[in-house]
Amino acid sequence: QVQLVEAGGGLVQAGGSLRLSCAVSGLTFSTYTVAWFRQAPGKEREFVGVVKRNSAVTYYDDSVKGRFTISRDNAKNTVYLRMNSLKPEDTAVYYCAATISFDVRRLPDTSNYDYWGQGTQVTVSS
Repeated sequence: QVQLVEAGGGLVQAGGSLRLSCAVSGLTFSTYTVAWFRQAPGKEREFVGVVKRNSAVTYYDDSVKGRFTISRDNAKNTVYLRMNSLKPEDTAVYYCAATISFDVRRLPDTSNYDYWGQGTQVTVSS
């Protein structure tokens, strides 16, 4: 049984930082590409960034580039999302998702991902 479990969300003031984690079980972790998405109330789920399978290569949406950092620890089967300089518009439920494939063109596509976590709320106050 595959499980992705996010943790680390919470309430933070604008300009602050948070680190989210995504603990993965039930699959060969290193062979999966893992992404972060977020969904604000009334909006569609949007791509935040991704770390490629079998590597530390990352890609980010322009809205978070330079502020957010994704890393993976294959020994702990965990992916992290470090978020700095948070803004109120970063408020959303954050999800991690995993896929066995890697296609740069499909990274932002939610249908590309086979497994999803339940999400963790991040609220940034102004």
